[in-house]
Amino acid sequence: MLKYIKAMMLMLICNVASANTYSPALPLENISANTSSVEKKIREAAVRVTAPFTGGHGSGSYIRYKDANLVFTAQHVADGKLGTNYLITYKSESRMAKLIYADVANDIAILYLSTKFRTIEPMKYNPLDKIAEVGTNIVYSGYPSTHKLMSFTGRVAGHETGNTVGSKEIILQTYGWFGCSGSMIYTLKGQQVGILYGVDVEYYPNTQVQENMIWVAPITEVKIDKALRDFCRTYHGTKLKACR
Repeated sequence: MLKYIKAMMLMLICNVASANTYSPALPLENISANTSSVEKKIREAAVRVTAPFTGGHGSGSYIRYKDANLVFTAQHVADGKLGTNYLITYKSESRMAKLIYADVANDIAILYLSTKFRTIEPMKYNPLDKIAEVGTNIVYSGYPSTHKLMSFTGRVAGHETGNTVGSKEIILQTYGWFGCSGSMIYTLKGQQVGILYGVDVEYYPNTQVQENMIWVAPITEVKIDKALRDFCRTYHGTKLKACR
């Protein structure tokens, strides 16, 4: 019988760049010419989400919905009260983002960035309108354990019963580990599939972590206008198109 861990990927201590300083860094990696432009954009939009006080981290995706700059992650990564600020980092650049939406049942959270990143561009919010089918090829980038940014490919292996009535969850055949939780899964065309939130665990005959079987909350569980509604009601800045 399959069981899974929902809060497996949060409690790692890591060092992040200061939110108040910015200095361009020399490139430390070479990206293959065979990597598609979509995969490069997905990688560049993958950010580290660091919890206040504990220093534990997860991953997230920098996404623009209309004119709102957002970070999607797992709720157990950003598990504070609405309004809590989290440090969002990409290499040497950091920003603070405010938690504006939390879905505990489906393990999805959304944060709002009042100041956009200077060195990277967000992915466009372009979610699948139905749950990803078995066999769908996927790609994602995240920050496993103490490693720097890494990119992974895989495919949808199957579906399981979700935590809410009538819902499903996605099982991927790919790789995941501590710190990857909160990563946005994408199709090869750049559409959002869902949020990575757990690694499968088998309990018989002994406890074994199956790091190649990954649980994902489908993006279809997010109704974006509803998710932003409370934020928009209390937002006092320049009127956002995302709130109209």
